[in-house]
Amino acid sequence: MLLPYDPDRLTELCSELDEWHRRLDYRGPVPRAWAGRLRRDLEAEAVAASTRMEGVNVTLEEVRRILAGASTPEVEAEDRSLVEGYRSAMSFVLRQADDEAFLWHRALIAGLHDRVMAGRYDLGAGRLRTDAPVFIVDRLTGEQVFLPPPGQRIPRLVDMACERMESGHAHPSVAAAWIHVAMAAIHPFKDGNGRSARILASLAMYRDGFKRPEFTSLEEWWGGHLDAYYGLFDSLGEEFAEDADSTTFIVGHIEAQLHQVRALDLRLRTEQQIWIALESAAESAHLDLRVTNALWDAFFGRDVTAGYYRPLADVSAATATNDLAAAVSSGLLRAVGQRRGRRYLAGERLFGEAARTLLIPSIGSYETACDEIVAEVARRLLSDGGSPDTPRP
Repeated sequence: MLLPYDPDRLTELCSELDEWHRRLDYRGPVPRAWAGRLRRDLEAEAVAASTRMEGVNVTLEEVRRILAGASTPEVEAEDRSLVEGYRSAMSFVLRQADDEAFLWHRALIAGLHDRVMAGRYDLGAGRLRTDAPVFIVDRLTGEQVFLPPPGQRIPRLVDMACERMESGHAHPSVAAAWIHVAMAAIHPFKDGNGRSARILASLAMYRDGFKRPEFTSLEEWWGGHLDAYYGLFDSLGEEFAEDADSTTFIVGHIEAQLHQVRALDLRLRTEQQIWIALESAAESAHLDLRVTNALWDAFFGRDVTAGYYRPLADVSAATATNDLAAAVSSGLLRAVGQRRGRRYLAGERLFGEAARTLLIPSIGSYETACDEIVAEVARRLLSDGGSPDTPRP
């Protein structure tokens, strides 16, 4: 069997993930506007983390603007295309996940890779590396750490991996971890293997009903724990072997999912309350609720421009300018700079209005207000419903 594992070591971890699944689904839907903004933010964080892990030189804020359709003259065109390609691949996965005729097959994996690499022929987009030899090196030392299989074996190994996925695994998280390590070990492409493997892991979760971002937005967790991530691959040894035991990697992968769901659960519940407070601030100032998108970024210290806000709110350039000017007049935003260089930041009134709605009696300085409000909301949630280490109804 290709990359076997011990299922007995996974049972308890899978059960805990199932418990989180039940509890989070029980909470029901979230406000539509917040759900849309949440999806955008988590998408940007996942794309930024995964592309940076592969050496694409972009920041999270640049990725936010790219995905919003805003201009990013400071980003190289090829880097922008790879960011957009990663998003295209994730959208492709979502479409495939709900296909009643879905099958794991070589063309699926090649098609996903073509999108990851933005169709770039020079990077081997969508083509298996049937001739080019590769080896994995430690980026810090330059030392060779793993030798993938030779090119002539790749087509059959990819087919074997798809056959194993078609035969099924005991739990979606096991399937996600297994296809992740299998694609990384086989290394079927000249470039983009890590990004493709992580997206395929998300596909495996989506396919079996784990669609909430708490379960599928794992890229940012890996990006913040790179040593642990790359350390998991040590279990494969120094050279590819079909019978290498993948248990250690799968255990670590599911443990990372559990860490992520605990942390992200608290963060999302905290941020949902803040979003509702900002909507209330917009409403009190007689602003259209779509302006909450600008207030949200400003609250967290991110610059807002008319070019960035316009696609977020799905409005014309004139309406975007009018929305932001009205927010400035209300004191919720303040403008810095002139004409094309104008940026919008949090106004003094923004934090006070959020604190008032959230029944926070006092906040400190402008510079610390965001952190204070976030910390207080999180503290209340924890004291009211347990810790982030245990599921809560």
